[in-house]
Amino acid sequence: MNFPQQGDFIDIHNHNGSPAIGRFSIENLMAHEVQVPDNEEGIVYTIGIHPWHLSKDNFSNQLEKVSMYGGHENVAAIGEAGFDLLKGPSIELQKRAFEEQVKIAGEYSRPVYIHCVKAWEELLAAHRRLKPSSPWLVHGFRGKKELALQLLSRGMYISFWFGFVIRPEAGELIRNLPSDRIFLETDGSGEDIRTIYQKVSADLGLDVEQLKKQLYSNYKEFIQI
Repeated sequence: MNFPQQGDFIDIHNHNGSPAIGRFSIENLMAHEVQVPDNEEGIVYTIGIHPWHLSKDNFSNQLEKVSMYGGHENVAAIGEAGFDLLKGPSIELQKRAFEEQVKIAGEYSRPVYIHCVKAWEELLAAHRRLKPSSPWLVHGFRGKKELALQLLSRGMYISFWFGFVIRPEAGELIRNLPSDRIFLETDGSGEDIRTIYQKVSADLGLDVEQLKKQLYSNYKEFIQI
């Protein structure tokens, strides 16, 4: 599996990115799309069934694709998978799809990337019920400290939504969370991951190189290398 260098800017969740010197990108592949994992240097992949693109008709085919590619040498995690009460099919189908993907993650010893909108109780209940052997990462987080601490208490990691983390008010939340459980992402926005690192390093009172080292260490723990 491709692996970042210690001096890389790690973009923990991206869509349709391209390799760049000094940047390591985890690219999200959605099972309803035609893309499959590759072996391009500087990139690894996640693959999963996004709740927005899930239906009774396509569930089996998408699950088969996740199972087929979940063990690919450059697939670092399963997902993004999860729950969305604003967009997607019934919560019952979302739960079924999520649980099947967690099973696949366990079979391949892969962590799970989480998409969650207005369904935190469902997510926390699933974690308690499934007792996963691999860690979960909630991507695109923009919630309150109390919610963040709930997720962290279950052993999860948090990656901040790019549009939230660059706001001045995000600094207080960042300073109140353990730095060994966080990640940063661009989520296909076109934002520069270096700018996001600069903002967060200032919030934490670190220089950028120190933050790089911390997130590199976090990545090693999360991917379980």
